[in-house]
Amino acid sequence: MDAFSDLMRGVRAHGSLFASSTLTAPWSLHFVDGAPLTLCTVLGGAGWIVPEHEAAVRVAACDTVLVRGPGTFTFVDEVGTTAVPVVCGVDCATPEQGGTRHRLGWHDPGTLDDDGNGTTTLLVGAYPARGEISRRLLEALPVVLRVEAGGRADPVLEHLAAEVAVDAPGQQVVLDRLLDWMLVCTLRTHFDRPGGRAPAWWTAQRDPVAGRALQLLHAEPAAPWTVAALAGRVGVSRATLAKRFSDLVGEPPLTYLTRWRMTLAADLLLDRPELTVAGVARSVGYAEPFGFSAAFKRVRGLSPSEFRRTTAAGPAVDASSTA
Repeated sequence: MDAFSDLMRGVRAHGSLFASSTLTAPWSLHFVDGAPLTLCTVLGGAGWIVPEHEAAVRVAACDTVLVRGPGTFTFVDEVGTTAVPVVCGVDCATPEQGGTRHRLGWHDPGTLDDDGNGTTTLLVGAYPARGEISRRLLEALPVVLRVEAGGRADPVLEHLAAEVAVDAPGQQVVLDRLLDWMLVCTLRTHFDRPGGRAPAWWTAQRDPVAGRALQLLHAEPAAPWTVAALAGRVGVSRATLAKRFSDLVGEPPLTYLTRWRMTLAADLLLDRPELTVAGVARSVGYAEPFGFSAAFKRVRGLSPSEFRRTTAAGPAVDASSTA
């Protein structure tokens, strides 16, 4: 298990709303639900993504844009367009206002076939992102992330366009999996490109020492790790492991492990109400709850019980109602 795969666990499409809009200028679609993560791609034509409090981003044919919430965003034909914004949310279905249609897995004959006649076709995937594991991935992303056409996501986009244009059993499942694939390809391209501002754990994965250590910590987070034990599994000295890991990841290996364990514990506290604090402690590698509670409060600022009580009462980090 690598760090990226582990962080992607909480970001999965499942019955996501899939919107396809075929638009003729002028247009202005205002996506108001403030999803944690929204994937937008243009099949034909061009437009502008205008997020709250951020600069507008030009989107050309086959470009892909990720917009990170909770702010809303608008898709327009031109910055400063004269079009009256159409508010788009879960129940948005306004074909009389520019041909916009939003449904769960659907086929609208003709809307994806009009190519080169002054129309722009936008696909928007509503992406769920739940829990503290997902939050760590989202925090590594800018508010708006654009990946140009011509990369590894292009074949996925072809499959998406073909699937949206048919009605067939299992269509929602196919759309969900394609959306997952599209997201992974987009993030890989962004993190790998010059100036992509990849998080430290991404670049460290390619190092034979720090990368192997990260794999082990994510594969066996509850193991009784020490620096010596980890160095032995990696096949280097303690000093080499400690320096290489700290240099590339930005913190010592056991500090990283503690923060990752507390992230896992936070999701267990919310998702598994039947587990006691002692049960959560054992799940993330603590033999007794006192040391776990002290570590959790040091990292999260609240005791496990306080976190469970206060966070469960607040809004969930969920994008299942968007676009």
